[in-house]
Amino acid sequence: MFPEAILNRLANCKVVAGFSVDHIDDAVPLANALLAGGIDVIELTLRTEAGIDATRAISTEVPEILVGVGTILAPEQAVQVKEAGAHFGVSPGLNPRVIKAAKAVELPFAPGIATPSDIEAAIELNCRFVKYFPAAALGGVAYLRSMSAPYAHLGIQYFPLGGLNAANMNEYLAEPNVPAIGGSWIVQKDLVKNKDWAAITTRAQEVVLHANGS
Repeated sequence: MFPEAILNRLANCKVVAGFSVDHIDDAVPLANALLAGGIDVIELTLRTEAGIDATRAISTEVPEILVGVGTILAPEQAVQVKEAGAHFGVSPGLNPRVIKAAKAVELPFAPGIATPSDIEAAIELNCRFVKYFPAAALGGVAYLRSMSAPYAHLGIQYFPLGGLNAANMNEYLAEPNVPAIGGSWIVQKDLVKNKDWAAITTRAQEVVLHANGS
């Protein structure tokens, strides 16, 4: 369900900026700030009422950004984000109804997994790129290695989110089955509230440099 072109974009970016938008007017300036800092893939969550409109605004006005939408919890949301211009979808858990809805509208989708049973359910639904969440709370890289080992021959790839930061991000990125991670620490709410786009650009630049070993 995940095209090679999108996986390549994720692997090139390495760190996907995850965030919510409370006010639609912040969506485009925030996306531009991240882009200026070298991050061109985002996961915009549907945790706020502005989520769908923010998706539409960014996909329309900042076409250089690959727009992923997270916290897709219902089948109708998969349809809505696709219509709003999302390039891929993500969820914290694995809901077969949501996955089927995403497939029906040709929205590449990564369900959340936390156990081997989740992985097998994802495989059954033809998902080969999955969200490992909440990564740190589950046991981090050590748990991922143990859990994923029986499925290594199937080429499953993992997108860790939850509890990641600048100090541990490269530990995850060193794993051969982790093309990219989610960085929810990059966009700080106080910076968005103060519309300090330059500071967000600087944070993005620092993350990109760190991810590339600088």
